Amino acid sequence: MTLPVEVSHLQLRYGSFTALEDISFKLKGGKIYGLLGRNGSGKTSLLSILASYREQSGGNVAIDGEAPFENARIMEQVCFVQESGHMPETLYVRDVLKLAASCWQNWDADYADRLIRQYELPLKKRVASLSRGMKSALGVTLGLASRAPVTIFDEAYLGMDAPSRYTFYEELLNDYMEAPRTFILSTHLIEEVGSLFEEVLILDKGRLLMHEETEALRARGASITGPSDSVDRFVSGLTVLGQQKLGKTKSATVFGELTEQKRKAALAEGLELGPVSLQDLFVHLTKKRGDEL
Repeated sequence: MTLPVEVSHLQLRYGSFTALEDISFKLKGGKIYGLLGRNGSGKTSLLSILASYREQSGGNVAIDGEAPFENARIMEQVCFVQESGHMPETLYVRDVLKLAASCWQNWDADYADRLIRQYELPLKKRVASLSRGMKSALGVTLGLASRAPVTIFDEAYLGMDAPSRYTFYEELLNDYMEAPRTFILSTHLIEEVGSLFEEVLILDKGRLLMHEETEALRARGASITGPSDSVDRFVSGLTVLGQQKLGKTKSATVFGELTEQKRKAALAEGLELGPVSLQDLFVHLTKKRGDEL
């Protein structure tokens, strides 16, 4: 089961501070979406509204055509897992799982049991006594086993070590292939998880900078390396995101799809064209004045 998500002219204010401003996008559902942004860009604020944790100050949000805030039907179709947990610290792990089973109608107890064994979660311990990594593993278990049509992970796996994170990525992809639903992942670990994203949304200072298919976004970036003069001539008129120089050699990162004619011209100049990673594109596109490359 997949549910569409539509956001129109969304605004969120905390007193005089504007956290989100005029954000609009549509998610058809049944895909893995990446939500990227620097610290303070508004990612958690946006996800909290989608999960009905808070109400927007202006604009509209619809999940399956209905506003999610204080909407019981929609709330049980959305699972929101944060790195901070939001799990009652005094509860035992086994009780957290029972609570989760009562919250999400698609809860898969067998899948939850398998994940518990995989992550070696101690059922008889209180949440408060768990390590940060174990709390993250518990959150991941809740999100995956919820089988919620809209499942949101907001840096939920940061506390896990690298092997556990990669196990989570593999589990998420396998579960998505077996039971398609909408996943939204907010992350700073772009190089690790970026290959999962089918579409990417980038927030910057509370505004939506772009929403594109991942491969289309990657295709719009290129690195050009060669003699400084040749690189300068080639990038003239292009959107240059960043430049680096070492001796007589220069490398420039450009944003904008290169035509076949442009690519042939680069080869004729003896220039080397290379791809730009999703993380590098994100860094360049959200770079603040004065930041170092």
